[in-house]
Amino acid sequence: MGGVGPAGLAWWIATAAAVMIAVLAGVVDWRRTRRADLDRIGFVDWRTVQMFALIAAAMAGTIAFNA
Repeated sequence: MGGVGPAGLAWWIATAAAVMIAVLAGVVDWRRTRRADLDRIGFVDWRTVQMFALIAAAMAGTIAFNA
């Protein structure tokens, strides 16, 4: 049990960053759906951002487990 090496640590940091982006995108999407002025539209599809961030987190987490 040697611990986490530098390569594994980098993948864990990437996993944490992707999870934080996914959570942030979820919060922003929740706020967007509850806005008062429904005519104000945004140009970012936050659900898609959240989906890709979760996929990236899963991939980076898998690599981190095996590093």
